[in-house]
Amino acid sequence: MSPLELPSYERPRGLHPPLASPGYGSTLLRAPTQPLVLLPHNLTEVTGPLLGEGRVTETDADLTAAAGGEPQGQRIIVQGRVLDGEGRPVPHTLVEIWQANAAGRYRHARDTWSAPLDPHFTGVGRALTDKAGRYRFVTIRPGAYPWGNHHNAWRPAHIHLSLFGRAFTQRLVTQMYFPDDPLIPLDPIANSIPDEKARQRLICRFDLDATVPHWALAYEFDVVLRGRSATPMEEPHED
Repeated sequence: MSPLELPSYERPRGLHPPLASPGYGSTLLRAPTQPLVLLPHNLTEVTGPLLGEGRVTETDADLTAAAGGEPQGQRIIVQGRVLDGEGRPVPHTLVEIWQANAAGRYRHARDTWSAPLDPHFTGVGRALTDKAGRYRFVTIRPGAYPWGNHHNAWRPAHIHLSLFGRAFTQRLVTQMYFPDDPLIPLDPIANSIPDEKARQRLICRFDLDATVPHWALAYEFDVVLRGRSATPMEEPHED
């Protein structure tokens, strides 16, 4: 039996943020100081995850209905497509999101900022893309928050996205920002991406047609997995 061969992909240089970015202080502590070592993948790493009907439900994608009550803040719809490097839809991909609440606070033990917690908002959700590669979440627009990287440092409002491929080792993580946020040009994380056009691909687009009158605003955010038009991802593998 011939050994299992994994496909290789083009990884354009200068598109993704470097593992160590001087303006983003904590990366200097966790970035590798020695050349990376490629570890072989066995069958366990390159098969699965088993995701499908019954494991991920439609209610998992509604963050406003997950904690037994109506959360505080502005309700929004976040939707878009997951595409490959050739612009083709990627169906049945697990998309997970996590975010702060409307006051800018995460429901996490290490978040000790004095902003209030929302008992009706967990800040986490998941969805599978459909046959056309589309996903859709209902959530609350997150607030900005201080993060201690430097004097008077504030993170722009953002939503984290995690995408799984055909295996748990095939995971990509990125962030989505909102249009016209004055904090984006000041944010070392967003600005760790070397290419300006690539940074702009992390900003969602307001979509009036998808807005539900008297209920929720809507934003469009496509994720391109590969190629020169790829969405910038956190901590990519480097050559």
